[in-house]
Amino acid sequence: MNWQQAVTPLDRFYSCLPYLLPMSASVIYGAVLFQQFPLLIFPFIPFVWMYSNILSFPLIPVLGLTGEFFLFMGLYFLVVRDARISRFIRFNTMQALLMQIVLFIVQILFQFIEQLSNESLPSIISTTFANTIFIGMVLLTGYAVYQSIRGEYSDIPTLSQAASFQCEL
Repeated sequence: MNWQQAVTPLDRFYSCLPYLLPMSASVIYGAVLFQQFPLLIFPFIPFVWMYSNILSFPLIPVLGLTGEFFLFMGLYFLVVRDARISRFIRFNTMQALLMQIVLFIVQILFQFIEQLSNESLPSIISTTFANTIFIGMVLLTGYAVYQSIRGEYSDIPTLSQAASFQCEL
């Protein structure tokens, strides 16, 4: 994807920031890896802090609304839907929000499968599932941030097309 718009260094920086959301939300899936390889947690400490102090902080406990919900909605309405903001920033913000939605769907599926089995999944299956989600999200966000730093649009199948479509509306 190449839209003929100049991408400034500031646009590159701002387009990387929304990826903090899915990266921070995915650290809960890396818990088993962090236990097995304790040194692995060091690069992820800022994401663990963000998840525990911002994303999971209950802002409206009665409704179950956390900081993650308000951050998600704020990014969507204040960045993605604002045509005055660079398309590059809006595209990357929308792509990060779509990654967050994928994580949410995965979490619901995992809980549903656990309820169907009436017991928790065998540890090898749940561990493999969690590790795959964590590693996959690290690779996806790493690729997207790398492309943003280069000033290019990342091309992640389905997510990039959906993000592009949302930026056109």
